Formats: sequence, structure tokens, C-alpha cells
Amino acid sequence: MSTYGSLLRTPGVARIIAAQLTARFPSGMLSLAYLLHVEFVFGSYGAAGLVLAATSVGQAVAGPLTSRWMGVWGMRPVLILTTAIAALSMLTIALAPMPLWAYMVVGLVGGLSQPPVQPAVRTIYPKMVTSRQLTPLFSLDASAQELIWIAGPVVITVIATQVSTVLGILVAAFFLIAGGAWFIASPEVGRVRIPRSKRRLGAVLRRPPVVLATVVGFLLVGAAAATEASVVATFGDHGPEAGIVLAIWAVASLGGGFAFGHIPIGPWALARRMLVIFIGSVLAALAWEFWSLSLALVIAGLCIAPALAVMFAIVSASVKFSDTAEAYGWVGTGQLIGAAVGSAVAGFLIDGYGPDGGFWAAAVIAAVGFVVPAVFHRAHPDLRGRDASPLPDTDAVATQPS
Repeated sequence: MSTYGSLLRTPGVARIIAAQLTARFPSGMLSLAYLLHVEFVFGSYGAAGLVLAATSVGQAVAGPLTSRWMGVWGMRPVLILTTAIAALSMLTIALAPMPLWAYMVVGLVGGLSQPPVQPAVRTIYPKMVTSRQLTPLFSLDASAQELIWIAGPVVITVIATQVSTVLGILVAAFFLIAGGAWFIASPEVGRVRIPRSKRRLGAVLRRPPVVLATVVGFLLVGAAAATEASVVATFGDHGPEAGIVLAIWAVASLGGGFAFGHIPIGPWALARRMLVIFIGSVLAALAWEFWSLSLALVIAGLCIAPALAVMFAIVSASVKFSDTAEAYGWVGTGQLIGAAVGSAVAGFLIDGYGPDGGFWAAAVIAAVGFVVPAVFHRAHPDLRGRDASPLPDTDAVATQPS
């Protein structure tokens, strides 16, 4: 904990973490808000899963592009534009009665305009701390973001089930606008300039660690999305139990991040963490009531933040600084496609087989999430004794003959 205390005393670190968490707080609210709202409108979890899938696919397509645009036009212009469009799409879904296809189109537009806060802040981090502090900072960030998944599901479940699903989406839009304004106004956002990448879009995917983090992130978040939908379907929309279970799950991830974030990252680090998540997912599929499901998700949650921290670190250590935003954009794309696939598959299985179908889908996805980093562990850099700083951007230096 002394390591994290030292980090938080570093000028600007606590503030930028708080600002980006507030800006990203809707991430912990919006999927549940859309799920409950669209299910209420159409009476089908399958329909809700399609809207979530369209939104996530839009975010996935936009991720690398908007991240790369920050190196061309600067962080603030891109963040301002995307925040405005994303907020408008949320207000439209909340307030405008539409057919299902229109909900999907608006969700897609909202996804395409998702503000690239996460790539921005993770590009800023290496400029705020020393190289030795960077890996613990990634772990602190991955752990702190679980606050989004602790408070977000509880807040949205209580508001949507006890007041209205429309108000739930409006609250999420408020956090998007207020948090986005705070983050955009942060001095670091104006101070750090992302160099324009000299490589074509997608060239960072030639780096095996970036591909590994993208694929495993897809599987991790896919399993999490399927689990989230299954928890909601298990307890229905008439009480706070679903939000409480999801909050317990996120608290476990937060605790795991603080407990395991300092462990050196070897080539098997990601596989070990994904194995624990798989075991917890299987136990969740076998659970029979509130407490057994909560215990299963505690086990699964213990390694979610540590797994994400490993992904952030191996990407940072494998690409040049000018490519970090795009690389994190691709990792985000993998995670968002995973959310789309996990939500859609779980939605249809829940309609056909009940919540158990969604939980087993999550377990299967998590199993693949363990196999991939185990088989391809050679693509996983060994960061034991190394820092996770990005590779420097170097150019030829002109010299005059003596």
C-alpha cells in the first residue's frame, strides 16, 4: 500500500485518476441502463442484447480511429466532439420512442462517438511518473476503475427499477458530460502532446503483445458481459439484488488489484489470472442463490483488475510512445467487441434457457480466455526486473562534420 500511497502523492496523479474515472463512470451504468430500458420497451432480453451489441460494435470500430486522431488534432478537440455526440445519442435513446432498428442505429452512433478517455489517460501516465512507478500506476488504475463497476451497477439498478429506466440513462448522460468536462479541463490533457504516428493504421497489431492483450481482453470482457446479463436475468428488475451482486463482484476485483498488483509480471502472468476467472465463472454457473453466486463472483473477480493491469503493462512496454494511444484503442476495441458478443450471446441464451444459459456462455468464453495466453505465452513479454515505459520515438539527428 505504501507504493500506491506514494503514487497518489505524485502531483496530478490523484486528480487525473479521479477525473477520468468520473468521465468513464457511465461505462458501469450504460449497459445495464440500456438492458433494462430496452427490455422494458420490447419485453425481450434478446432485443436488449442487440442494442447493446450495436453500441459496443460502434465503440469497437471507433476505438483505434479516435485514439489515433488525438495524435493528429490533439486530445481536447477529439474529446469535446465525441463527448457531445455520445451524450446526444444517450438522450435520444432515453427520450425518443423508436422501433428496435432505430434504437440499434442510435446505439451504433453513440458507440462510434465514445470518448477515447481511456487511451488518452494511459498515454498521459508515462509522462507523469517515473519508469519504476508506471507498472504500479497501471495496477492502481485498473483497480480504481472497479469503482465504476461497484457504484455504477448499484446506482443504475436502484434508479431504473425503483424510479424509471429513462432517469437511469439521463443520470449516466450527466456523468458523461460532467466527468468529460472535468477530464478535458485537466492541465495534463493540454500539456501532453501525442506525436503523430508515422506508421499506417493497424501497424501496431504487428506487435504480438498488442494482439495478445486485444484477444484476451475480448474474451475477458465477453465473459464479464455475459455474466452481467445473467445476473440481471437471475434476479429480475424488481429489486436491488442484481446491483448488489455486481457490486460484490467489482469489490473483489478492486481488492485483487491492490493485493496482486505489485507482483512481478512474467510470461505466464496473464494465463494464471485468466485461470482464476474461469474457475469463478464455472462456480457461478453452478450457483443456486444469492450467496453462492456472490461467492463465485468473488473468486472470479479477484483476478479481473490484475489481468487488465497485465494487459496495460505489456502493451505499454511493447510499442513506441507515438503508438500507445492507438494500441490502447485496439485493446479497447477487443474489449468492446467482447462486450457485444457476450451480451448478445447471453441475451439469446437467457431467452431460450434462462439465466443458466448465460452463465455457461460466460464460463466457456473464460475457458478460451485462459487457453489463449497459456498457448501463446511466448508472445507475453517478461517484465520482471523491467519497467513498462513505452519505447522512445527516435529520429535521425543531423550533425555537422567537424
